[in-house]
Amino acid sequence: MNTISRKAHLAEKIVFVDGLPGCGKTLFSTLIASMDRVELLSYTYEVEHICALYYLDKIPIDAAKAMVSMQTDLKIYNTMMGRDVNFRPTDLSSVFKNHNPSRYLQRLFGPGDEKVPEMIQQENPILNFAVHNLLSYSEPIWQALGGRCVFIEVVRHPLYMVRQQALNMRHLLGNVRNFTVYYAYQGRELPYYIYGWEKDYLNSNHMGRAIHFIDKLTHRTKKSRKKLKEKYPAKIITIPFEKFVLNPEPWVQKIADALGTNILDSTRKVMSEQNIPRNMVADGIDIEIYKRCGWVPTQEGTTERDELEIRREDVVKELNSELISVLDRLSSEYEQEFWNPDEHN
Repeated sequence: MNTISRKAHLAEKIVFVDGLPGCGKTLFSTLIASMDRVELLSYTYEVEHICALYYLDKIPIDAAKAMVSMQTDLKIYNTMMGRDVNFRPTDLSSVFKNHNPSRYLQRLFGPGDEKVPEMIQQENPILNFAVHNLLSYSEPIWQALGGRCVFIEVVRHPLYMVRQQALNMRHLLGNVRNFTVYYAYQGRELPYYIYGWEKDYLNSNHMGRAIHFIDKLTHRTKKSRKKLKEKYPAKIITIPFEKFVLNPEPWVQKIADALGTNILDSTRKVMSEQNIPRNMVADGIDIEIYKRCGWVPTQEGTTERDELEIRREDVVKELNSELISVLDRLSSEYEQEFWNPDEHN
């Protein structure tokens, strides 16, 4: 059988902003898009699907690797001509949410086709992808892109993510708008990341499924992160959301350095719009999409620990004692490894 191959490439630098639902990926993708030479936030469902199919052993690594390379090159090729770019005004990934929308409008009427490789070489653009809990399934990406790839892994306290994830679980099955890769299991269709813990998923309510999801994916990602750094020249920057919003400067500079780019005035503007730095982690911005995903503002006079306890009390009403123990363990592990709220009061 022939080996599928693609050695040439157009995209020189690709940044993936990754994490579990509710971790704050959108904030980071928007912030990174404001840096010099970084393209508009976009989603790469094709690459996510390739990684999912490889994980389920449905495509071989040579095909997965070549397809990742081809899809990233197609994305930068089309973006440089104004194709496959989002002009829907209200979307977070819209041209009109970008700090420089005129760049994308000008491209619509500029040169294209055979001129594109020359344009890419001159402008040296950086692709900017928001992805969904992909790091632990990302082997084809590293095989294809190697040192051209940077993963920004956003982590966050489970109590700040679990409500949004429970809402996601409510709409996971039987939803025609869900474009995740599914597989057949005992007469049902389940998302690829449920593989191996189907019984835990099927025997739980929406909140319980969210707890299991955080547990399985967090520990799978931790193992994969270590393996990837040992096997590849993997540029993986793991950023605790809480530390970032309280003290962003070191992290912003670290991201810029990893991408080989510069922080601009537009970057500072995005930080201000997102209320960064903050006095409290939950001092986010009051917009409908965040409220729909479970965001609530801080209460007057509370500490960081108080805010976590408020969220815990809201969640445990929907859990049995076993799952409460899992949630408490996840919270403890996160606080030991990434962010201790008692140190910020």
